[in-house]
Amino acid sequence: MKYKVDTPSQRRIMLNTEMVVALSFEVKQRDLMGRIGRLKTRSGILETPAFLPVVNPISQIIPPKRMLEEFKCKAVITNSYIIKRHFGHLEDLDAHSLLEFQGVIATDSGAYQILEYGKIDTSPKEIVEFQKKIRSDIAVILDQPTGWETDYNTALWTVKKTLEHARESVPLMDDDTLWVGPIQGGEFTNLIRYSAHEMSRLPFPIHALGSPTPIMERYHFPRLVDMVMTAKLNITPDKPLHLFGAGHPMIFPLAVAMGCDMFDSAAYALFSKDDRYMTPTGTMKIDDLSYFPCSCPACRKREASELREMLKHEREKFLTEHNLYACMAEMDTVKQAVAEGDLWRLLESRSRAHPALASAFRKLAEYKNVIEENSPSYDGRGVYIFDFWSLSRPEVVRHTHKIESNYTPPKAANLLLLVPAPETKPYTSSHQFKSLLENIEEFSSRHWKIHICFYAPPFGIIPSELAETYPLSQFETAEPLDKETLEFTIMQIRKYIERNKYDAIFFHRGTEKLGILAEKSIKKCLKGRNTKFTVNSNLDPWKDEALENLAKRLNNLKIITYS
Repeated sequence: MKYKVDTPSQRRIMLNTEMVVALSFEVKQRDLMGRIGRLKTRSGILETPAFLPVVNPISQIIPPKRMLEEFKCKAVITNSYIIKRHFGHLEDLDAHSLLEFQGVIATDSGAYQILEYGKIDTSPKEIVEFQKKIRSDIAVILDQPTGWETDYNTALWTVKKTLEHARESVPLMDDDTLWVGPIQGGEFTNLIRYSAHEMSRLPFPIHALGSPTPIMERYHFPRLVDMVMTAKLNITPDKPLHLFGAGHPMIFPLAVAMGCDMFDSAAYALFSKDDRYMTPTGTMKIDDLSYFPCSCPACRKREASELREMLKHEREKFLTEHNLYACMAEMDTVKQAVAEGDLWRLLESRSRAHPALASAFRKLAEYKNVIEENSPSYDGRGVYIFDFWSLSRPEVVRHTHKIESNYTPPKAANLLLLVPAPETKPYTSSHQFKSLLENIEEFSSRHWKIHICFYAPPFGIIPSELAETYPLSQFETAEPLDKETLEFTIMQIRKYIERNKYDAIFFHRGTEKLGILAEKSIKKCLKGRNTKFTVNSNLDPWKDEALENLAKRLNNLKIITYS
């Protein structure tokens, strides 16, 4: 997409920043829309996805130096406006020296104070120059947060005001700092779309979605899914996306699956003031803790019963440390899942922790086609189908698309022999399949050319020539099937029969529910077609007697004559 260039200085800045974008962020691994990346800053490489704890520049329960050394926080975020107000008079002011932190430092511009107090005593240009002065590695321009429960016209104003500030800031941006272009719009996805589209036309190496904190605090996670996905799909994919205010570990798997690369929050410290204990599955009050469900260094040193006896400041310190450990540990868990290609399974597991997360997971499934398009096509890992939640996995969606649009049966095949899935995979290497071939090898006809296919949940019909391909050779399905998975499988069988025309179908099935329902569906599908349909039902369709009976009935199959 071409930038709208108004002046030579803007043109120079845009060309330079395009180069910064190309060099600053490198994707190493991907899963779903999540990715492990390397963000190059002047203070070193920051691996993403990354959680940046908010650090108060005036006082901290955990000094930033400890965060780096003990908690492995490679980056923090602090408020440049507060630094300016309290330390702006100092010469040679440097954020790293002030915080005594040698990792990556990101600075916000004071937008939170605008949200809280209505205005601040600075300008977009002034705060950009100040962030350059203190040598921020990552810096956010002064945006106008939309906030929560904002009417549409006000929300639109915040979007336009943020874009106005962004355009004012562009000529001032330097090449050493990674500048963040915030996306506003609140809960209005059409405004988010507009904001993201317009902001992506400007040369920001990083984008960020603003105003999600109140939505997360109220557990409106499905709405968050729409907000994040709208922003993600309207920015260029080579740029990292920062989710402002996302600091609870329970949200990390979902947010990373949607393509968020960076997170920040002060929740780890704020929760400690209210005696709240973070876990990957939710928040607990200390009065409800009989044991610590955590093995972090803070929790291993104490018993849960000791918490209630501590002095307030001691308990707050303990909870702050634990909460930060919990955030960092969950981020590592998410990254490991991305590295293994197992993020969907982690997301399924975490989504069972709270109904709001379950609702968000179902909302995310509405974007399954987009997720499939952005997810790696092969990771070699087994696919687990637990229930209908798993039907939106990229592997299932991708196979369904390919079998519908790219597959045709062997050219000469006119007899479909449909058999149950053998016990072992790949199906064509199983002893049951070899026994089937032995029984039907004497079947010969100048008319009938057999095409052997298997039926199995959730993929429906699996052609034998594809049985050794991924994921058909590497999946497991939980039994008994839930209603939705059963219906999905039947639908895939019906669609296959509708698309592919055989002169005859021989259905060798068992007595399980799937086989019975598949037979009914195939009969209905063939109504009005000149296709001979034969059913061979057996209690155990892979027993020798059943296969022998199959061979006999095949040999007696008559050729169809058309009048």
